[in-house]
Amino acid sequence: MKIIELKPITNEILEEIGLEWHTDLDKSNYISNEVIEITQGEADAFYDAGNELYDMFIEAGEYVIKNNLFFELDIPTTLIDTIKQSWENEVHWHIYGRFDFAGGLDGKQIKLLEFNADTPTLLYESALIQWVLLKYNGLNEEKQFNNIFDSIRDNFKRMITLGDDVSRFDELYEDWGILFSSIRGNIEEERTTRFLMQCAKEAGFVSEFCYIDEVNFNESQGVSFDGARYQFLFKLLPWEIISIDEPELALIINNMMKNKNTIFLNPAYTLLFQSKRMLKILWDLFPNHPLLLESSFEPLNKKQVKKVSFGREGANIDILDSNRILEQRDGEYGNYKSIYQEFYELNSHNGLYYQPNVFFAYESCGLGFRKGGGIMDNYAKFVSHMIK
Repeated sequence: MKIIELKPITNEILEEIGLEWHTDLDKSNYISNEVIEITQGEADAFYDAGNELYDMFIEAGEYVIKNNLFFELDIPTTLIDTIKQSWENEVHWHIYGRFDFAGGLDGKQIKLLEFNADTPTLLYESALIQWVLLKYNGLNEEKQFNNIFDSIRDNFKRMITLGDDVSRFDELYEDWGILFSSIRGNIEEERTTRFLMQCAKEAGFVSEFCYIDEVNFNESQGVSFDGARYQFLFKLLPWEIISIDEPELALIINNMMKNKNTIFLNPAYTLLFQSKRMLKILWDLFPNHPLLLESSFEPLNKKQVKKVSFGREGANIDILDSNRILEQRDGEYGNYKSIYQEFYELNSHNGLYYQPNVFFAYESCGLGFRKGGGIMDNYAKFVSHMIK
């Protein structure tokens, strides 16, 4: 790996451009001043990997629904009908997701670790901050695999055109509005949501922001805020959390979809992709595929990583040598079902590990990295890249 150190962006500038979560609890900088130098060939390989894997996830999703494998994926029963409805109607459009990879540098094969398809983090950093870091240091900010803003903007248009021909948006659009919402008190999630709202506004949508507790959900009328109705609701609130913490709301949402008065973003079927137990389904359908690692619902007889279906931020992950724990992170997600995935070494430099993350919005559209230990947790740093 070739890593270049640049002049760090000051916290004052980061706050001016909207990134207020620049300092971790241990007082260290969240945004690294490192830049990973990659080749155009490596960038192309990340692009191709995301595109190929998304097609595989679509095939796997169809397989899960056809064979009623929701229990195997740890899908809450209250969401099964909602997932089926969103899958069967093309208007429920997947706006964006994030693939987490290992490898991809120095000739190492890219391997899928998981797909954050519902409410992925790192969006603002990947789309904007790493671009700013290059510009701030007098470098060519265009020398990145980073087309995230434009790709998400165009993907909002595809909700109307239902395909890749975004040029037809203006003739088909009828002033449909998108209400964007996030949880009150989380500045990172609010900034991410407002970034997505800006993408939608650039696409041409009437858009507004509110906190999720301010949204009015009505089975017959749809969603509204401050007296205005909206045809689309983007909610930066994971589907499984809605099912567990707000089961009555999950039922209302299901009935709203039956009444065809609201389209939810990201759609409910992204929970299938979000479940880490989908990795086993992928391995069954595409055994020994070069982008996949062997995965099973039962322990493997090799070095492996034990995860849970809906864990976040590195919580409830064990690295095992057969069944001996080598590294472990506790967490609040221990009640979810486990998945065992073959271990694959992350890219490393000076004793730290670097994990590539590729955003997907109709196609692969941007690359960023996280730096941390063998298990990436909430203290992992964001690292930019540059194509040499």
